Amino acid sequence: MTRPFVKMNGAGNDFVVVNALEMPFAPTPEQVRVLSDRETGEGFDQLISIEPSADGGDAFMRVWNADGGVVETCGNALRCVGWMLMEANGGDRAAIDTLGGPTAASRAGDHRVTVDMGQPRLDWTQIPLSEAMDTRNIELQLGPIDAPILHTPGAVSMGNPHVVFFVDHTPSDAFVTANGSLVEHHPLFPEGVNVGFAHVIARDHIRLRVWERGAGLTRACGTGACAALVACVRRGLVDRDARVEVDGGDLRIVWDEADGHVFMTGPVEVERIGVLSI
Repeated sequence: MTRPFVKMNGAGNDFVVVNALEMPFAPTPEQVRVLSDRETGEGFDQLISIEPSADGGDAFMRVWNADGGVVETCGNALRCVGWMLMEANGGDRAAIDTLGGPTAASRAGDHRVTVDMGQPRLDWTQIPLSEAMDTRNIELQLGPIDAPILHTPGAVSMGNPHVVFFVDHTPSDAFVTANGSLVEHHPLFPEGVNVGFAHVIARDHIRLRVWERGAGLTRACGTGACAALVACVRRGLVDRDARVEVDGGDLRIVWDEADGHVFMTGPVEVERIGVLSI
């Protein structure tokens, strides 16, 4: 089977996007893993299919991580899919359904898109956690009991689960990989978790690195940037409008005080087109 695709990225977080509006697309987990390989396959953080919406949206976005698992949503992919839909319909807005809930994308300039990510989910049952905790400061630490390397992170769901550690410097690849891979499968997170490391530089500037569930160290994570802003606001560390600097560029995240929605604005890039061989 062959399928045309568009290779895109949002702040360096890269995707292979397949149009499945008319012809179903259902790769197996093993096929996704083979395709994601950067040496022998097409190489991507996530595989995306654009499918018909059953709830009145312009489309439904399905997301597979590089490990072959289906996940709820992906913020950077929402910008890319939103841009593709707006280019196709000639409009300035697109409604996109996901397993994590409905979203809306709108133009924010040349190859820039804003996505309404909805309200963050903050109760421990919504993350979800395996036991009741205050999600501003969850009971989790790594390292020696009397001198932990990381401790008391915040937890947020942006349609997918995130834990955000607060660090006083920007961590190395080795640090993010070692600790992120450990926390991803911690028993406290029954569905796994995306792991963020947030270094607050100023009230309007967060430097963020993310270990993404099922994808590993990533150059950007849109839902992770939203989760980091929310977690930092809840701890009184930043304002509700801030620049989140990720490895692949900058995202502007706004947590609106009026309706509680989180808005993410960032770049969209088309890299190439091709054909998948499955």
